[in-house]
Amino acid sequence: MSQETTTPNTEPKPSYVKLAMRNMVKKRGTSLFHFFLTSLVTMAFLVGLSLFFR
Repeated sequence: MSQETTTPNTEPKPSYVKLAMRNMVKKRGTSLFHFFLTSLVTMAFLVGLSLFFR
């Protein structure tokens, strides 16, 4: 008689952060481009606000 394992998968689901980090590693170039683009736009926005309200 063979014993069957009917236990459910007890491995926890990966967290959202872990999945996001794995995706960033896979798509390194795109992630870096988006990071620098976001940084540039944020800095331009802040400089624009400071000049506008000077």
